[in-house]
Amino acid sequence: MSKSLATLFLGSTLLCAAAFSAPAMAQQNSAEPSPRISVVGEGEVSLAPDMAILNLSVLREAETARDAVAASSEAMKQVLAALKAAGVAERDLQTAGLNIQPRYTQPGPQAKPQAPKISGYAASNSLTVRVRDLSAVGTILDKVIALGVNQGGDITFVNDDLKPGLAEARKRAVQDAQERARTLADAAGVKLGRILSIEEQSLRSAPRPMAKMMRAAAADSFVPVERGENSYGTSVTVVFEIAP
Repeated sequence: MSKSLATLFLGSTLLCAAAFSAPAMAQQNSAEPSPRISVVGEGEVSLAPDMAILNLSVLREAETARDAVAASSEAMKQVLAALKAAGVAERDLQTAGLNIQPRYTQPGPQAKPQAPKISGYAASNSLTVRVRDLSAVGTILDKVIALGVNQGGDITFVNDDLKPGLAEARKRAVQDAQERARTLADAAGVKLGRILSIEEQSLRSAPRPMAKMMRAAAADSFVPVERGENSYGTSVTVVFEIAP
C-alpha cells in the first residue's frame, strides 16, 4: 500500500470512529441530573462546663513607669503564689499582658491654656488562669482580690474536651436532615433514595460567659459563682436522591 493510500485509510477510520462516538457523547452531555432533595439539618447539645477561665489584672500607680511596673509585678508575684498554693498548675497560668499608661494633670479652668503634663504612670499586669476544679473558683477569686487584683474578673466557663459533645451534635444534625427530607418527600409524593452528599456547614460553640463579678472584699468574703451550661451545635447540608 502506498503512503498516500495509507494516510487516506487512516483518516477514514478516524472519521468513522468520531461519527459513531458523537451520538453517545451527545446523549451523555444531554442527560439531566437525577432528581434530588437538599436539606439543612441542625444539631445541638448542652454540656455542663468542667473548666473556668479567669482574666485577672493588677493595676498600680507611681510617679515613674519603673516604680509602677515594680509595684504591679510584686503584687502579681503574690497572686501567682496564692494560685499555685490553691492547686492551680503552672500550665494553667499564662501572663496575658503588661500595659503602661501615663497619667496626665489637666490645667485648671483659670489657668492659661497649656498642654497636659504627665503626673505619674499606671502599670497593669494581666494574667489568664484556667481553673479545673470549679468548686474552687469562688475561693480563688476571694484570695486574689484580697492580694490586690483590682481589674478584670471576667469568668468564662468552658468544656476542656469538646469531641464527644460535637460528635453527638453532628449525629443529631444528620438525623434532623433525614427527618426533614422524609417530610418533604412525603409531601411531594415521592420516595427518598440514597444519600448523595453530606457537607458540614458550621460549628457553633456558645459558652455562656459570666458577667464581671469582681468586687471589693466585703463582709461576705465568698464570691458567688454559677456555672450554668454551654451549648454547642453544628449544621449539615445533606443531598438525597429521589428514588425512581
